[in-house]
Amino acid sequence: MIGPLVGLLCLAGVALAKPAPKPDTRLFEIRVYHAAPGKFEAIVDRFRQHTTKLFEKHGMENIGYWTPTDTSQHDVIYILAYPSREAREASWKAFGSDPAWKEVVQKTEANGRLVAKVDQVFMTASDISPVIKSVKKSPERTFEMRTYTPTPDHLNDVLARFRNHTIKLFSKHGMTHIGYWTTVEKDPATQPKLVYILAHKSEEAGKKSFDEFRKDPVWIKARDESEKNGKIVEKVESVYMKPTDYSLMK
Repeated sequence: MIGPLVGLLCLAGVALAKPAPKPDTRLFEIRVYHAAPGKFEAIVDRFRQHTTKLFEKHGMENIGYWTPTDTSQHDVIYILAYPSREAREASWKAFGSDPAWKEVVQKTEANGRLVAKVDQVFMTASDISPVIKSVKKSPERTFEMRTYTPTPDHLNDVLARFRNHTIKLFSKHGMTHIGYWTTVEKDPATQPKLVYILAHKSEEAGKKSFDEFRKDPVWIKARDESEKNGKIVEKVESVYMKPTDYSLMK
């Protein structure tokens, strides 16, 4: 009886509720490797030849790998995902003690260390985020990572503005949503930040889209209403990035 009943409901124009998507409970990590002088290309190649495969071997999910479009910045920026924090710690411990990795390090760092400094940010997917997955597009896209530091006690207001206004307006102005995360801070008393990634046809297209977005009367009204009691964002940081040839996201 279920099949005929479904058919009758559809014919009658009754909408069948779709099951709610499962929340993304993965732990995400942004890692930024700042190259030692003269070692940038060697780092990029080590990821290409060895590191990404060893990450996969040890249960780490490669989301995307990028380098800044500003070529004066000799950084590799990448995102990994893990089932949990415990899984993350176990994976990195196994990776670090893997004889294959130790051999790679010995060969690639025979003339000195490749990485001068590593920055890392832990994050969880926000409920405003689309499904976060690695997708390749042709031609490959330019990506923009933006970090918002809310003013004290205003993270929820920032998220609400995105939920109710900003995301729709980004789409209106030709920007593609990749993922929206909130940071996991070391100190539980520290307010998380909002980190998100957009995709553009090019850096120039991204800047043009944002210029049009900022002038949009709908945005101006939403911004002003959300800030009637004061600013809700203290600082905005933006990095334009191009995917590496081995990135699963392009």
